Amino acid sequence: MQTLTRGYRGLSLLVGINWDLILYVATIAVALVGGALLGSLF
Repeated sequence: MQTLTRGYRGLSLLVGINWDLILYVATIAVALVGGALLGSLF
């Protein structure tokens, strides 16, 4: 149980550190998909 708690804390710390990177990559992906959709429409 302690290992599970420690692993969860480590994972949340990792996500907390990399949250801006995850958001950055997701924003670029959404922009690329949106641009592709607009490009295929017009």
